[in-house]
Amino acid sequence: MAVGHPQTREFQAFKTNIEYARKMVLAGQSLAAFQSPVFDIGDFYRAAWVQAVSAVDHWFHEVLYRRVAELAVQDSPGMPYQLNNFELPLKKVEEVRRGTTTLADAVSDHVRAKWSNAALQNPRKISEALKLVTEENIWAKAAAQINEWHHGRTAMTEQALKKQYMAITERRNKIAHDADLVDGSLDQRRGITGAEVNDAIDWIERIALAIAKVIG
Repeated sequence: MAVGHPQTREFQAFKTNIEYARKMVLAGQSLAAFQSPVFDIGDFYRAAWVQAVSAVDHWFHEVLYRRVAELAVQDSPGMPYQLNNFELPLKKVEEVRRGTTTLADAVSDHVRAKWSNAALQNPRKISEALKLVTEENIWAKAAAQINEWHHGRTAMTEQALKKQYMAITERRNKIAHDADLVDGSLDQRRGITGAEVNDAIDWIERIALAIAKVIG
C-alpha cells in the first residue's frame, strides 16, 4: 500500500520514531543467530513494540496541539463543537481580560495542560481528544479510508479497526507494566517474534496515515 505521507513536522517526527522501532526489530533479527545467554532477543522486539505505540501516542498529542492552535487563531463559528464550548479556568480568563495573553494562546495552553499527561492509547480516549479538532467519526472514516486504499479488497469496519488498535496497545501495556509475563507466572514471558512486531508497526503506521487523512 503506497500512500503519500503528510508533510507536517508532527508526522515527520512520527515517521522518525517509527523507523527507530523498525531498526530495533532489525537489530534483534541480526543477533538472533547468536543465541546469547546474556540477553533475550525478544527484548529487542518488546522494546520496538513499546516504541511504536509511544510514537503514535506522541503523534496524536502533537497533532491535537497543532490543530487546536490553528483553529483557535481562526476564531471561526464553524470550529468543532467541543472546541467552541471548551471551558477555560478563571485564571486563563483573567489573563485574556488583562491582555497578558490572547484567547487563542489561552485555549492552546489549557488544552496542552489538560492532555499532556493523558495516554492516547485507547480509541475512546483518542476520539475524545480529537473531537476538539474535527467533527468526523475518525475511526469509521479511517476504516473506510483503509478500504479505499486497498481498492475494496478489505472490509475494515470501525469496530474492527478499534479492536486491532486495542490489541496492539494492550500488548504494549503487558510489556511495559507486567514485564510481558504470562498471566499467573513470575518468570515465564510471552513469546514474541520480529514478524509480529513488524505487523504491529505496519498497523500503527496505517492507522496514523488514515486518521491524518480524516483530520486533513
